[in-house]
Amino acid sequence: MKYAGRCKGGETQPGSNENKVTPWDRRFKRDLKDETRRDYGEKGNGGQGREQGHLYTVPIREQGNIYKPNNKAMAEEMNEKQVYDAHTKEIDLVNRDPKHLNDDVVKIDFEDVIAEPEGTHSFDGIWKASFTTFTVTKYWFYRLLSALFGIPMALIWGIYFAILSFLHIWAVVPCIKSFLIEIQCISRVYSIYVHTFCDPLFEAIGKIFSNIHINMQKEI
Repeated sequence: MKYAGRCKGGETQPGSNENKVTPWDRRFKRDLKDETRRDYGEKGNGGQGREQGHLYTVPIREQGNIYKPNNKAMAEEMNEKQVYDAHTKEIDLVNRDPKHLNDDVVKIDFEDVIAEPEGTHSFDGIWKASFTTFTVTKYWFYRLLSALFGIPMALIWGIYFAILSFLHIWAVVPCIKSFLIEIQCISRVYSIYVHTFCDPLFEAIGKIFSNIHINMQKEI
């Protein structure tokens, strides 16, 4: 009988079972060769061997991750969009009535107030002085009033419309929504009542009066 053993130097004695090559050893050597080839291919071909070493095509995700696949594109879109902020926008100092609120009411000139018809004209100097006095007085007195009361009135109206907005958002709309929800229940009950009691009653009354015939004759 052959006796298998290992010498002191680590060499295998002849006749030992370790000289036999098993299928697992062949598979291990083949995998080792494939890994060596892939390593040399990565170094020599600039990364092309890495693609050749895979047995299947590796999916490459260009945007996002598995949970948010489009978060990169969304971030780029958000950066491209201009966020409109009412508190930091620039105010137009030339056109101060862009929505034309006071064109027909407050936009009043000298010709809209004072006019002299034909045959009733004053002196030219008086007419020019009246025009200048009206225009300058209106212009500077409005500036004086706006300088004195403009900021306080803006504060008052800002508070007023803030209160209106608060009441509309937090009181009026919820009340209307709750009323609509409650009235739907009442409307269903009312519709059931009408279809159950009123419809048969009026149908019966209609059939009763439908059998009545009236004949009119005119006697001469």
